[in-house]
Amino acid sequence: MPAIEESRILIVATDGFEQSELFDPRQALIDAGAEVVLAAPDTQPIQGMKHDEKGDTITPEITLEAVKVAEYDGLILPGGVANPDTLRTNDKAVAIVRAFVDAGKPVAAICHGPWLLVEADVVRGKTVTGWPSVRTDLTNAGAQVVDQAVAIDGNIITSRKPDDIPAFVEAFKAAVDAGQPVAA
Repeated sequence: MPAIEESRILIVATDGFEQSELFDPRQALIDAGAEVVLAAPDTQPIQGMKHDEKGDTITPEITLEAVKVAEYDGLILPGGVANPDTLRTNDKAVAIVRAFVDAGKPVAAICHGPWLLVEADVVRGKTVTGWPSVRTDLTNAGAQVVDQAVAIDGNIITSRKPDDIPAFVEAFKAAVDAGQPVAA
């Protein structure tokens, strides 16, 4: 797996993503030299949220249908309530998440983003975290849930909220650099 500055990272999102959880990791990865590609159900601009207020929009580069997992070194799943709730009913989005996990590539989900990990059935037996309202779903899916800024188990990296973004990004970058996750 390449170093972060030579890597190609996929972000999957749709309307209702938490703005800071997409824009901040995206920019940090770009600043570190990674190529970052945003995929969504279609290539129309998607609406960000700043908690419960509309934020900025961003235009995806590709559709979920066009994603080829082999072309990417890692996956980021931002939160926001509506974004992962919508995507977990999208078979292609769920298949992408499962394929990244199965390939052993770093998969990082923050806030409500772990809902996609639940839907992809990849958290059973894993130690994870997420937004408080998602933790019951994670537990019911067989995960061991912790309340900390970053939880790393195998190639799955999870965080709780926007305040955790710096630690979330550093853990993801370290995982891509190492070709495997490192302890938080």
